[in-house]
Order: sequence, then structure tokens, then C-alpha cells
Amino acid sequence: MVILRAQKRSIVLVPFPYQGHTTPMLQLGKILHSRGFSIIVAHTKFNSLNTLNHPEFVFFPLEDNVSAGLDTSIGNISAVITAINENCKVSLQDSLAQMMKDRENHGHVCCIIYDAVMHFSRSVANHLNISSMVLGTFSAFYMQTHHTILRLGAENSIPLQESKLLEPVPELHALRFKDLLIPVNTEIPQTVLELLKDISNIGSSIGIIWNTTEDLDHKSLSELRQLYKVPIFPIGPFHKIVPASSTSFLKEDTSCIEWLDKQAPNSVLYISLGSLACIEEKELEETAWGLAKSGQPFLWVVRPCSVNGSNWIEQLPNGFQDCIGERGQIVKWAPQKEVLGHPAVGGFLTHCGWNSTLESLCEAVPMICRPCFSDQMANARYITHVWKVGLELEEVNDREVIGKTVKRLMIENEGKQVRQRVLDMKQKLDTSMKKSGASYQSLSDLTDFINSFPL
Repeated sequence: MVILRAQKRSIVLVPFPYQGHTTPMLQLGKILHSRGFSIIVAHTKFNSLNTLNHPEFVFFPLEDNVSAGLDTSIGNISAVITAINENCKVSLQDSLAQMMKDRENHGHVCCIIYDAVMHFSRSVANHLNISSMVLGTFSAFYMQTHHTILRLGAENSIPLQESKLLEPVPELHALRFKDLLIPVNTEIPQTVLELLKDISNIGSSIGIIWNTTEDLDHKSLSELRQLYKVPIFPIGPFHKIVPASSTSFLKEDTSCIEWLDKQAPNSVLYISLGSLACIEEKELEETAWGLAKSGQPFLWVVRPCSVNGSNWIEQLPNGFQDCIGERGQIVKWAPQKEVLGHPAVGGFLTHCGWNSTLESLCEAVPMICRPCFSDQMANARYITHVWKVGLELEEVNDREVIGKTVKRLMIENEGKQVRQRVLDMKQKLDTSMKKSGASYQSLSDLTDFINSFPL
């Protein structure tokens, strides 16, 4: 057990146990630890963390009862979220009550910072009279889509007609109805709407931390400040503030870096659809031949089981690997931040998860957008139509379209223009994290805010 000084301020983090959520929460923990706070992580047994990777933190498990027969695939995510919120409340409450009695070992628990999805933490904090703050692990403009869906539900406007999906959402800059997190041309179960309401009710905490920046999200942040009327701290991108450390649930294949070292600058297309998305065998086949047709070197992450029923790459089309030879490298999982920072990488075919988006922007790597679910559709729309730092993949099951899109980004004049815009964006993000920059100042404000909580 790590012994903490009695009067040191301790912060309890409650991450949601999926890769895209856990990574920024642990990064936030490292940021706050570097600012003098002790960090305690309350984590589910489902997708349990490797605590050895984070010796500076204290960990305790939450009883979640999720692994006992519940389908935990991404298609059943709302049921997983509901189960975790119902099952973890008592465990968190009892553990924190004991910690609060034992200041000699655990310091002064001054606040809980919880992932917006782990909304049960809010009621635990209220019960124990502890301050609570929310971490938004996604963009501010994505949170606005929750409110849009809730409004449409309250107005009995769901399902929308199919013809309206390409129309712009009146209150959301640049987004169309098809870019919302849930399809609104079909009925949405009341249980899902209630879950969205719980996740969106973040203004009842005393502050909101966001892994974003004013440069990326200024309009949405301003509107959410008006809506929630609590302090909001956009201090991202988190991964550029803290030293690199492993937060990956999957084993990273670092051998791909040696392969990248042999490639020409800006020549390689990196392809990864994240840790959860699954695709059909047809898309795998068309992507493979599209990459072959493009003529470009590529590094392709194909997770085991990322294609339904596959163990790994046995469903790649016959003759593909002979066709590409040494021009392509396929791995089960890659050290993504290191890959995107490699000088050989000149493009990223991505699912547009928020972590991947930020990592790509910070390394000035332009994107090809193939969103799959959740916030990815909204992120893709901003990448392609607001920031204009990427191209939309308009057809995922057409090798000709895939090959042409890769060439548009990697070798044609259009790609050069996109690359210049993403370089400009990177420079803005770099500036925001320097002293007197917006993110730097927001982090200082957050530190002062937490230190103001009474001992």
C-alpha cells in the first residue's frame, strides 16, 4: 500500500472501462499528480487495469458484476453502461467512506473526478459530501448532440424521415442529423434516452474538465458554459502534457517502428479503426484491394476479431499479401502515438475517435475519415468540413473509391492543401499548451480551483 501524507489532497478518479475513456482519465491523473495531488483510481473489475504501469497511483477495484454473462460488445454498450452504473455505486460508496476515515494512509479526499458515462459517481459524491467534477473524454460539440437528441425525443420528432438526415441540425454548427450519435430515423428506446439524460446532466457537479481546446471547440464550449453555468476547464490535449506511458488494453507491436524507419518521409498511410469497431469481411477485402491499388506504403492495424468470426488476417483476400510485398505492414495493434509522430507517416485512415483525432492533429497528420459509431460521426464532420484537415471516405465497400481517396490525400494537390491546414492546426495546439496559452492557463485555473476545496 502506498502511504500518503495526512493532509495531502487526494483526488479519486472513476474511469469508464473502455480504451477511449480510460486513456484520457489516466492521462488526467498524471497531469494532476504532477501538480501535487495524490491520485486514487477506482476501477471496475471488467477490463481491469494493469496497475503496475502506474506506480504513482493508488488503485482499488469496484464490484461491477459485468463479466458474469453480460454481452459486452459495442452493440450492447447501453446495457453495459446501465449495469456498471447500477452495480458499482455501493462498492464506490463503501470504499470511499473507509478512505475518508483513514486520512493517515489516504490523505484528504477532496474531490471525485468521474467520466461523464459513470454518472453514479455523482450521487456517491453527494451522499459523502465530497465535491465532484466531470471529465468529458470527447469533444464539446459532441456533448451538444446529446441535448439535440433529447430535445427531439421530448418533441416526439423521432423517428425523422430518411430524407431529413442530410439536413443541418439548426442549433449545431456544421452537423447534420446523420452525424448524431444515434440514428434518429428509427425509434430510440426510452431507456436509451434516459441514459443520455443521465450522462448529459453534468452541470450538477461543480466543474467540468474537457480533453479539448478553445481552438477546436470554442463555440461549443461557450454555449455549454451558458447551459451548465459551472466552471469549464478545457486543458487538452492531455497526451501532449504528460510523459508517454502505456495505457493500452492491447499489446502493442513495436516492430512496426523499425519498418517505418525504412520508409520515405510522409509516404506511409497508417490505418486503424480503434479498439472496438468491427467491420464486415466485404469491407476488409475492399480495403485491402483499395490499398493495393493506391500504390502507397501502408501500416494497417487489423485487430483479432475486428472482422466477425476471424482470428486475425485469415480473411484477407487470396493473393493480396503477394501483391503488396514489402510495401505494406499489418499488425494486431500499434503504438499509435509513436506511429503518428514518425516522419514516414503522411496520412491516417481513422475511425475518428476523439483520442485518435487529437493525436493526429498534434502530429500534423491529415486524415481519411471512416467513422463507425458514437462521437465518431460528429468528429469526422468537423475534420472534413469545419477544420478541413481530412477527407471523407465516401464508400467503404468500393476498392476504387478507397484507392482514389488514398491517392488524393497522399500524393495529389488536394492532399497538399489538407496537409498545410493540419500543420497550421498543430501550431495552434502547440501554442495553446505553452505558457500563457489557453490550455496552459486553463490547467492553472483547474489546479487553483481544486486547491480551493476546504480541507
